[in-house]
Amino acid sequence: MTVSEAVASRRAVRAFTDRPVDRAILGRILEQAQRAPSGGNTQPWHGILLTGEPLERLIARVGQELPRGKAAFAPEYHVYPPELDGAYEARRRGVGEEMYGALRIPREDKMARLMWFARNFQAFGAPVLMLVHTPRYMGPPQWSDIGMWLQTIMLLLREEGLDSCPQEAWAVYAPQIREVVAIPDDHIFFCGLAIGYRDPDAPVNQFPVARAPLEEAIRWEGWAKG
Repeated sequence: MTVSEAVASRRAVRAFTDRPVDRAILGRILEQAQRAPSGGNTQPWHGILLTGEPLERLIARVGQELPRGKAAFAPEYHVYPPELDGAYEARRRGVGEEMYGALRIPREDKMARLMWFARNFQAFGAPVLMLVHTPRYMGPPQWSDIGMWLQTIMLLLREEGLDSCPQEAWAVYAPQIREVVAIPDDHIFFCGLAIGYRDPDAPVNQFPVARAPLEEAIRWEGWAKG
């Protein structure tokens, strides 16, 4: 698989098979991902990979909070900025509507949408969940480094025939996660990364995910018009 093929085939997979993931494969991927860039070579990323009973225990603990709704949310950062608007908010809402459309869950069926949202906290059935954290004093540049590391991992997973779903949603249950998984107190919990083999027949893995036209993101200066 070429890099271009890995980029084109990577998506946030929201339905996985129960096929187990070989630790040796993950070890190889994570070793390669240590080559990801970071400012000053700080490498500010830390991950904890859960499978089997530890993952089941985490899912069960967070599951206890689901009936409380947003009253149980206690994120350590804003997953989305409160000021999010315009094209950015439209894209966020748009991909959600595309997903629910693929699932045939109409806007009016609030309960069905909530039940689907709760699958976030089952890692969408993935057999592996990586929890990502970093020292609290790290700033936006280091968070950007973590993003580059995660993208490197996600592309290497595709090379191995694996898929993933980056899940900032887990951040809303940071206190409950800390009850089950040992994350240093002086670290902030960032996100989860669900890892496994995609279910190719699941409609939620097939709907198109729009991308903004290049001219909305890129400006060329000093180039001859062609």
